[in-house]
Amino acid sequence: MARFMGTETEYGIATPSRPELSPIVSSTHVVVAYAARRTYARTHWDFQEEYPLRDSRGFDLRRYHTVPVIAPDALGVANVVLRNGARFYVDHAHPEYSSPEVNCAREAALYDAAGDIILNLAVEDVAFYTSQQVSVLEAHDPCPEIKIYKNNVDGKGAAYGFHENYQYSRDIDFDTLAQALIPYFVCRQVVVGAGRVGIGETGERDGFQISQRADYFQQEISLETTLNRGIINTRDEPHADPNRFGRLHVINGDATMSHTSTFLKLGMTALVIDAIEAGVDFSDLALTDAVAEFQRISHDPTCTHQVQLKDGRKLTALEILGAYRDRVRATTDSEREVLERWDEVTSLLGADPLLTAGILDWTAKYALVSSYVQRGVPWSSAKLKLIDLQYSDIDPARSLYHALVKKGRMRTLFSHAEIEAAACTPPKNSRAYFRGRVLEKFGDHVTAASWQNISLALGEHSIRIPIVEVDGWTEEHSAELIDSAETVEDFIHNLRRAEVID
Repeated sequence: MARFMGTETEYGIATPSRPELSPIVSSTHVVVAYAARRTYARTHWDFQEEYPLRDSRGFDLRRYHTVPVIAPDALGVANVVLRNGARFYVDHAHPEYSSPEVNCAREAALYDAAGDIILNLAVEDVAFYTSQQVSVLEAHDPCPEIKIYKNNVDGKGAAYGFHENYQYSRDIDFDTLAQALIPYFVCRQVVVGAGRVGIGETGERDGFQISQRADYFQQEISLETTLNRGIINTRDEPHADPNRFGRLHVINGDATMSHTSTFLKLGMTALVIDAIEAGVDFSDLALTDAVAEFQRISHDPTCTHQVQLKDGRKLTALEILGAYRDRVRATTDSEREVLERWDEVTSLLGADPLLTAGILDWTAKYALVSSYVQRGVPWSSAKLKLIDLQYSDIDPARSLYHALVKKGRMRTLFSHAEIEAAACTPPKNSRAYFRGRVLEKFGDHVTAASWQNISLALGEHSIRIPIVEVDGWTEEHSAELIDSAETVEDFIHNLRRAEVID
């Protein structure tokens, strides 16, 4: 089946001139300013199909017995559904961009990068209102200068999420899926890590590690995303027909700036899930202590650490990834670009990790900080931690990642024009097309939205349009319904004529 996927990025946020300002307040400024200046409606989020505490192992902790009612103007719950089909809102005191659903890794990486465009525009919008001495939040002063980082740690012990989502078939047993993926997730960081100065949750030990998130995982499998995190997250919230599909909610990866890192993170994982659904057996790669090995691999930028397998073997992360790659290759002749880049990167890492410094995030960052260490700067220096932070700054004028791109020292997969287009145009091959186009054309009438529904105001009534099929409501299926409607009344008439709604 088509493997629909997408990402969720909780961006780091700072107000340097007022460090005491609550990130909930500054994050709300960011989302509301973007909505206000770019004529987006602040749309109610439709929680009716949200089940964040339903577990894939068969139980539901049921936070709500009814659909929660949240005032749209409440601080910290700002929400915007975007014209590219994405969601932009405040989550856990961070501005979060959730990309639209797509059915290939390349588009998923493109729409992930589009989030940086959205956030940079939002920062400009905050600055615009502040220059006019206007606050977009009632009872709050205008917002001071904001900086946004695409990273996962604050250096003081807190970690925030980058999540991946992959639709999978209910025909596959979840435990089979989980056990096959654990060794892969533990080892893939050598390809897709973002890199971090400091070891331990608070960076209490000097040094460099491959992953930003590895030190924050305590168990193999868990429903939690903020405490007692598991390498496998068991949230069972498919955002689709629950009888046919599940949604693998992956919380163990890093937010990455490098296009190749993001592309491989999504593409490799999708291919491994394909192989698992095809019946490929990965049980011989089970690890003796996956959580400990997750951290040991991260703490070894030489990529030579050998993990202990349950069958007695000891293999490096690259050797285990090679076993996954060989079995994946035997089951697919598609996604050649993923396989070719997978081979290229792992081959270079095996020869010398720094050979990938112009391709991957963690090695690019490692090369930068190592050049200072070689000149006598100690690993404990705040200067190295500042380099770490500046690498993930999304502002092209200040970002070390973007400086490498400008100097031709970092490979990109997409032009700036392509990323800008993705920030305002929905993908054509999923229901995100319908969501984005409806917001573009009839946004003033949208009263609520979610991944599975859109509600439109028609006079004193509200019409709820179900868009459950992820591969439905594409450009092919819905462009005519939207384009031929001059008014929202015309659009509702078109939907009824097509027997989409009663």
